[in-house]
Amino acid sequence: MGKPGPRLGAHMSIAGGLPRAIDRAVATGCEAIQIFTTAANQWRPRPLPNAEAQQFREQAQLADIRPVMAHASYLINLASPDAKLRRRSIEALVEELRRADALGLIGVILHPGAYTTSTEDAGLSRIAEGIGAAFDSYASGSAQLLLEHTAGQGTVLGHRFEHLGTIIAALDGSARIGVCLDTCHLVAAGYDIITPDGYAAVFDEFDRIVGLNRLKAFHLNDSRKPMGSRLDRHEHIGSGYIGTEPFGRLLEDRRFRDLPMVLETAKQNSAVASVIEADPMDCRNLAILRRLR
Repeated sequence: MGKPGPRLGAHMSIAGGLPRAIDRAVATGCEAIQIFTTAANQWRPRPLPNAEAQQFREQAQLADIRPVMAHASYLINLASPDAKLRRRSIEALVEELRRADALGLIGVILHPGAYTTSTEDAGLSRIAEGIGAAFDSYASGSAQLLLEHTAGQGTVLGHRFEHLGTIIAALDGSARIGVCLDTCHLVAAGYDIITPDGYAAVFDEFDRIVGLNRLKAFHLNDSRKPMGSRLDRHEHIGSGYIGTEPFGRLLEDRRFRDLPMVLETAKQNSAVASVIEADPMDCRNLAILRRLR
């Protein structure tokens, strides 16, 4: 059984097969996890056998690891003005959603994209059109698409709540769209969740522009860079510019007590297919969060 409050976990490696992620989650003491369903930097996903998907679902249920989320491939860029890249991105997104459903996941977390040589407005339009095309292609899907708020480096979109609101509005407020907030990204993008007054103001603003009902998950990461840097540099909990107090505030916030909160902090060990063990840094970070919870 999970502890009272948000269900805590971390991103788990699928080295050795998808069910190994559940084994690693159990060894680490996770209650919820995030995974890649295939290699994050390859266009062509490996096949997902029915037997492997079934084993994954059964092990997750037996271990009470829930919810499980997928992070989409880093190659997907729906905002790109390059027609070939956008087409491949839409096709890859459809496959991500199909795999999420096959594995019983609640959703797929997606970086909205970068507009590169075009404009911000054009990029936002292309993102919404691309998501709409993916939903049309896979109309029967149940897994949600969770737009991840970003740090805003370069031409990356999604670092303002208005960006997320614009995309959702262009999709007529589709129930298939949710949001994942990353604590490091919020601070890097200039949102003050560090001070008590700033924290309250940020979530009031999010509720007004996007809606707290759209918020489905958190990534818990400290920030190696200061507020407003627009640099996406994750740090271990309590070791960066955020510190521990804001994480305690987040974990105690009754509005978020039913949401999964997972780490994306650096591992000490590289995952080996044949090895199932808890990563020491995951254990350290989770221990801090559990004390705060």
